[in-house]
Amino acid sequence: MVFQDFDQISERRRAERARKFRKRVTIAVVSASVILLVVAAAVFVQVSSSSKSTTKNGDSGSSTGNSKKPLPPETKQVSRVEKMITMICNSTDYKGKCESTLKDGLHTDPNSSDPKDLIKLAISAAAHEVKSAVKKASGFNFATPEEKGAFEDCKVLLEDAVEELEMSMSEVSKKNMGKLTAKTTPDLNNWLSAVMSYHETCVDGFPEGKMKSEMEKVVKAGKELTSNSLAMISQVASFFSTFEMPEGAASRRRLMATKGVPTWMNSNERRMLKGAAAGEKPKPNVVVAKDGSGEFKTINEALAAMPAKYDGRYVIYVKEGIYDETVVITKKMVNVTMYGDGSQKSMISGSKNFVDGVRTFQTATFVALGEGFLGQAIGFRNIAGPEKHQAVAARVQADRAIFVNCRFEGYQDTLYAQAHRQFYRSCLITGTIDFIFGDAAAIFQNCNMMIRKPLDNQQNIVTAQGRTDKHETTGIVLQNCKILPDKTLEAVKSQFKSYLGRPWKEFSRTIVMESKIEDVIHPDGWMAWQGDFALKTLYYAEFNNQGPGAKTDARVKWPGYKVIDKDEAAKFTIGTFLELDWIESTSAPVHVGLF
Repeated sequence: MVFQDFDQISERRRAERARKFRKRVTIAVVSASVILLVVAAAVFVQVSSSSKSTTKNGDSGSSTGNSKKPLPPETKQVSRVEKMITMICNSTDYKGKCESTLKDGLHTDPNSSDPKDLIKLAISAAAHEVKSAVKKASGFNFATPEEKGAFEDCKVLLEDAVEELEMSMSEVSKKNMGKLTAKTTPDLNNWLSAVMSYHETCVDGFPEGKMKSEMEKVVKAGKELTSNSLAMISQVASFFSTFEMPEGAASRRRLMATKGVPTWMNSNERRMLKGAAAGEKPKPNVVVAKDGSGEFKTINEALAAMPAKYDGRYVIYVKEGIYDETVVITKKMVNVTMYGDGSQKSMISGSKNFVDGVRTFQTATFVALGEGFLGQAIGFRNIAGPEKHQAVAARVQADRAIFVNCRFEGYQDTLYAQAHRQFYRSCLITGTIDFIFGDAAAIFQNCNMMIRKPLDNQQNIVTAQGRTDKHETTGIVLQNCKILPDKTLEAVKSQFKSYLGRPWKEFSRTIVMESKIEDVIHPDGWMAWQGDFALKTLYYAEFNNQGPGAKTDARVKWPGYKVIDKDEAAKFTIGTFLELDWIESTSAPVHVGLF
C-alpha cells in the first residue's frame, strides 16, 4: 500500500510538472508573438508614415485622384527591411557605413530581415575588413626593427580580432539565442569590445611616424564596423529588454543580499574559491619547486607538459621561490589554476622594459591569455625600475580571469588589464605611472594600490583606462580598496603629485567607490593626458570614498567627471557591470552590490 501511494504521488507530480511546462511554453510562444507583432508594427508605422508623407508632397498621386499600383510583395519586403536598416543604424557613430554595409549584405543574402540577421551581416563585414587589413599591411615595407616587431604584434592581435568576431557571428546565429536582450548579450559586448582594444593596441605598437599613420588607415574600416556592431546590439537589446518580464521581488532581494561566485565557475571551482578564502590549497595536478621537490623546477616546464585536452581545472602548485622566467598561459590553456605559498613567497620575476628596446606589449613577466585563468597567493613582478619606463609585471587578456590574494609589483605600467572580463580580490598592486592600465572590464575589490616613489621629474598616476569607443562595455572599477603610499614614498610624498587616473584614450572610464584614499592623492584627483583631450568624453566617477584624499570639493571641473549617487554606483558593482549573477550564499571572497 505504501508503494502504491508513492506511485500515485509520483504520477501527480509528473502531471503537475507537465502542466507547468505546457504553461511556460504557452507563455513563451505568446510573448514571442507579441514581440514580433510589435516589431512588425513599428516597421509598418515607419513605412506607412513615409508613404503618407510622400503622397502629401504630390509624388504618389495626381490631381485626378489616381493612385499608384500596389507594390509586389517582394518590393514591400525590401522596403520594410530598408526601413529597419535605417532604424537599427540610427544609434551608430558611422551611420552611412552602417546603412551601406547592410544594404550591400542584403544583395548577398536577401532573406536577412531579422534584426539578428542584420547584426550578423555587420559583424561579418567587420571580420572581412580585419582580414583585409592584415593582407594590406603585409605588403608594407617596414624599414626598422621596431616597425617589423610592431607588425608581428599586429598580426597576432588582428588574428585574435578575427577569431572573436567569428565567435560573435556564431553566437548570434544560435537557434536558442532567442531575442537579443541585456541578459543575452554580455558575451557579444565582451568580444566586440576586445576587438576594439586589439585594433588600438596594434596601432599603439608602432613608433610615431608615417608607418603608424598608414596602419591607422588600414585598420580604420574594421574599427568603425565593430563600433557599429556594438551600437546595434545595444539598441536592439534595449528594445527587447523593455518587453521582458521582471524578476520577482523576492528573487531580487535574494540576489542583492547574498555573496557568491561568477556563473562561469562550476561547483568544484566555487569550492576552490571558497577554500582560497579560508587559506585552503586545492589538490594540484603538478607541483613546481625550485629545490627539486616537485615534478618540475620551472613553471614553463610544467606548462609544456600540460595535456592538450583536459576536462575541468588544471591546477599548478608553485612552491616558495623566485622564478626568473617569462610565463605565458596560452589561449589553448583554458581553466588553469596557479597558486603559490603566498604572494611574496612564490614570485614570478622579470625585467624586460621599454628603454632596453622591448615593446611595452612584450615586456610582461607573466601573460594570461587562456580563458578562465585563476591565480591565488602568487606574485608577479618586473624589477626593471622607474628609470626603465614601461615595464609590465602582468598582462591579462584572458576572459573571465580571477586573481585572489595576489601581488603585482612594478613601477610604470605594472598591471596591463588588456581586455575582456577580469576580477581582482584582496590583491596588492604597486607602481608609479599608469600602473593599472588597459581596456578590460575589470573590478578590483578589497585591493591595496600602493604608490611608490617615482623619478624626480615624474608624477604618479594610479590608472590609465583605454576605452576608445563609447559603446564598449569596459572600464576600471576600484571598490572598497585602499590607495596609499608605500614606504619609499611616505616620507617624501609632498614632493610628488599623485592622481587617481588620466585618460589614456578618448572614452576612458574609471570609477573609484567605497574606498579609502590617503592624503597622497592631489586635491584635483585626476590628471589630464594632454591639453583638453578626452575631458568631455571620458567618464570618471567617485562615490562614498573616505580618507583625507577623498575630498571632492577641489576636484577637476571636467565635463566627464562626476560625483555619483548610490543608484549610479550600483551599475558598476559585481553582478551588474560584469553582467554576472551570484547564485549562492557562501564565504567566497566576493561581495555582491555595494558595501
